Amino acid sequence: MSHLSSSVTGHLRSPNTAPVDAPEVTVPADHVLVMKVIPMPADSNANGDIFGGWVMAQVDLAGAVLPARYAQGRMATIAVNQFIFKQPVRVGDILSFYAKMERIGRTSMTVNVGVYAERFNNQGRYIKVTEAQLTYVAIDDQGKPRPVPLKHL
Repeated sequence: MSHLSSSVTGHLRSPNTAPVDAPEVTVPADHVLVMKVIPMPADSNANGDIFGGWVMAQVDLAGAVLPARYAQGRMATIAVNQFIFKQPVRVGDILSFYAKMERIGRTSMTVNVGVYAERFNNQGRYIKVTEAQLTYVAIDDQGKPRPVPLKHL
């Protein structure tokens, strides 16, 4: 039993709160706050930095919020056009995801997502940690592209 408990406690790690040299920014006024989340230790590597794949999954969820309003039904991610990691994301950061529709086509919609972190020990000050551009397509019940409705919310 002691071997099990030591391996479990060895897996627990404190947040990586080391300072990061990153400029403080204001969140964009022309984007919509679509999601907030706090990454946890299970989402991180041994250094306390959050896995890039975890961040990508969150961006995909946040990026889908605005296009869902236009699609008014099923849709799917068809492209990650751009994804830039600007700063590390840490356990305990409060992440704010801001989105803006870039283009609405006949069947597809492109959205920009900016991710801003409030560091665990520096609440109320934002740094930009990630930016991405994703494209979603409206689909029918068979998974085929369908027109985006003309009447938008």
